[in-house]
Amino acid sequence: MIVTKCPVRVSLVGGSSDLESFLEKNHRGAVISFPCSLNTYISVHENNRNKYIINYSLSEEVDTIHEIKNDIVRVVLEHFLPSSFLTISFNSDIFSVGSGLAASSSYMIAMIKSMCEYKGLIMSDFDVCKLALQLERKFNPLTGQQDTYGCGMMDFKRIDFTHGSDPSFSYLPSSFLDQFDMYLLYTGETRRSTDLLKSIDIKKVSGIVNNVDAMNAAINSSDVKGFKDILNEGWLIKKRSSNLILSNDKLLEMDEIMTRDSNVLCHKLCGAGGGGHFVLFTEKGARLNFLSSFKKWTYKITLTSNGLRSSFI
Repeated sequence: MIVTKCPVRVSLVGGSSDLESFLEKNHRGAVISFPCSLNTYISVHENNRNKYIINYSLSEEVDTIHEIKNDIVRVVLEHFLPSSFLTISFNSDIFSVGSGLAASSSYMIAMIKSMCEYKGLIMSDFDVCKLALQLERKFNPLTGQQDTYGCGMMDFKRIDFTHGSDPSFSYLPSSFLDQFDMYLLYTGETRRSTDLLKSIDIKKVSGIVNNVDAMNAAINSSDVKGFKDILNEGWLIKKRSSNLILSNDKLLEMDEIMTRDSNVLCHKLCGAGGGGHFVLFTEKGARLNFLSSFKKWTYKITLTSNGLRSSFI
């Protein structure tokens, strides 16, 4: 059995600037993100039942690859064309549907890495991420570049995008994040990122790359106040970009609770919005009394440099 894990990513600023519609209009985009200490997992092994068996929130047993309903498995197997029937299982450390943490891209990367191991192929992490983006766009054309590269390329980084070119990476001092306690807070709400991305007014986020530049400078100069102010400003810009970002009273209430708590230095809703996870930053050891209300749905996270990995069991 091959077991592969890939982290999910937390994007701090620059979201939407990796979309092709943004790049066509503004010529450049950028995000600052990091892979965190929560993972998705794919296990793959041959079976003797002459079926493709796929286990995720549903269970499938089919005769041909083209019958597979799970988009990730289907497009990856169509690409690699395995010679044997396989059993493939999905697991994760988080609520992965509509997470805002690019869980689908993380699964896609883990699936591709598993098939590379299965077929004895050698691909760099960058090439795995590039292929993952191409394959995911077959069923979700609005997949942003930041999703696959944010999950599969390690460490704290700035990713720059230009239309029609591969992204470039600038690595940031990971010690900067060591100054904070970082949490992911699950909202209990799920959404289709495609619907949210279609609703974004690109004109309202046209200046977001300036925020990336400013945060980049703040991190490199260890300016905690600047970092906090820029992340909060980016969150305000994001909220103005679509009325679906905070689409119900529960999300609005959670946003207001974190805004009022003086121990929350900064926070934002991850991904396209409308549900998924909030990320929030506090000083080391700060108490957040409201977290007790969300105990089952709160994760304390760290940056991970030990990301995309496969092993044989």
